Amino acid sequence: MRFVWQFLAVMAIYALGGNAVNAVKENDWLTLVAGLATAALTVLVYGWVVRRTEHRPALDVAREGAAAKTGWGMLIGVGMFGAVIVNLFTAGYYEVDGLGSPTGAMGLVGFMAAAAVAEEVVYRGVLFRIIEERAGTYLALTLTGIMFGLSHLLNENASLWGAIAIAIEAGFMLAAAYAATRSLWVPIGLHFGWNFAAAGIFSTEVSGNGTHQGLLDAATSGPKLLTGGEFGPEGSVYAVGFGALLTIVFLWLAHRRGNIVPRSRRAAPVNSTATLSR
Repeated sequence: MRFVWQFLAVMAIYALGGNAVNAVKENDWLTLVAGLATAALTVLVYGWVVRRTEHRPALDVAREGAAAKTGWGMLIGVGMFGAVIVNLFTAGYYEVDGLGSPTGAMGLVGFMAAAAVAEEVVYRGVLFRIIEERAGTYLALTLTGIMFGLSHLLNENASLWGAIAIAIEAGFMLAAAYAATRSLWVPIGLHFGWNFAAAGIFSTEVSGNGTHQGLLDAATSGPKLLTGGEFGPEGSVYAVGFGALLTIVFLWLAHRRGNIVPRSRRAAPVNSTATLSR
């Protein structure tokens, strides 16, 4: 029942916040405010419902160290997408024509913050964490990663390859980041950094969603396997490769820190002070 209550509570905020952000998406400043408010409310509701259903604090969204962990995640996310763009630029598949829309980039801060927080709380905070307690880290990572990828088939310019790419480079990698740190702040920062770099800085398509123009006036063209086509660079083999590499690194860290939950063990909630202190 704790899974049901947590899932319903978070999804309710996800739906309400998403509708609010979409209602004002033509106004960049209102989108910024609505998006940041949705992100903050999602974290507060998650913390509240965990306390009510598990009778303990939600340590994976603890305030202590939240800014530093989110910041590190953002640096990794921006760096990862920047590496994809560097590869496309040097190959002649990404061109910058000048400055795009600075105000549009501000609106995308709110839009991407709301999306990153809501999706990380749902997929890593609720689904991955609770499945992991019963099925172990690897099966939970596989199942939630596949679900995360499939959910992107609902996007406007979605494709099966795009969903597979998202499962590998994001679903698996973000779950591994959570396993390594036992904190939602790192995957939240990573998710936001990746999405904002894609749309807010480099003005590329994000998961086939048809996002607004960001800071740069730029265009991507070339082989679909390398550029991702209409789905955006997330469908690029470069993105899949970098995401797979980071997944391996995070899983190595999780092993080193003793954060891997074996399938055979019915574990207590892994969201513990011991693991978070590492």
